[in-house]
Amino acid sequence: MHDKYSRLQAILTEMESVVVAFSGGVDSTFLLDAAIKTLGSKRVLAVTADSETYPTEELEEAIQLAKRIGATHRVIETSELGIPGYKENNANRCYFCKRSLFEHLEPFIKDGAYRHIVYGLIADDMNEHRPGVQAAKERGVRGPLQEAGLYKEEIRDLSREHGLPTWDKPSFACLSSRIAYGETITIEKLGRVGEAERYIRSLGFGQVRVRSHGDIARIEVEPGAMELLISHASIISDRLKELGFIYVAMDLSGYRSGSMNKVLELGGSAI
Repeated sequence: MHDKYSRLQAILTEMESVVVAFSGGVDSTFLLDAAIKTLGSKRVLAVTADSETYPTEELEEAIQLAKRIGATHRVIETSELGIPGYKENNANRCYFCKRSLFEHLEPFIKDGAYRHIVYGLIADDMNEHRPGVQAAKERGVRGPLQEAGLYKEEIRDLSREHGLPTWDKPSFACLSSRIAYGETITIEKLGRVGEAERYIRSLGFGQVRVRSHGDIARIEVEPGAMELLISHASIISDRLKELGFIYVAMDLSGYRSGSMNKVLELGGSAI
């Protein structure tokens, strides 16, 4: 693990200066911290894209994390729903999102102040459905954590060693990942799943996903939290129905990253 961190530092040193696509999640926070420690604050810029799919509380946390790390930080406004091919929500949705993000970051390197754009790709991601990886390759954007062979649990352990408060932060993905493939993404649906997850977290849950399948809300929590979810079943069901869902269900398999991709693995339709 520590050898991989040394490899990460060597990769960043070779890059000389970087713009970090910074969401405030476990991986991008660790990458930003490593970049600052390796290159110094003058050769690192953190950029956060604020959009409809990015909850306000995540933006506020990203701002505080960048300040804590000592990074120069910019927040730019983007709109995924305005990207052709995105709101239709097919299997390549993330490709369009990442391509747009990287296009928004390119002006920061074209003026010569920074040499490379980097993002929080990790070794785990190479075994998952990640259309955004293709967008990164096309734009010359690099994933130093993945290049160093770092996996999520190693990043969490190293984050804890380095005193980063995100070491045990629940994994997060954009709100669009909650909506079943083929179901058009709208601002109303994004707001509904975002508020549903906020409400459930307020009851004491850490890792939560509310997956939207039309009128059905499929709730994922860690297996150890299922009993707690059942104990709150009535009030959770009532609240989610107030938000517009007709049926509210608990997924008995529990939380797992990218569960919406199961339909792709089974050969189902995602367009």
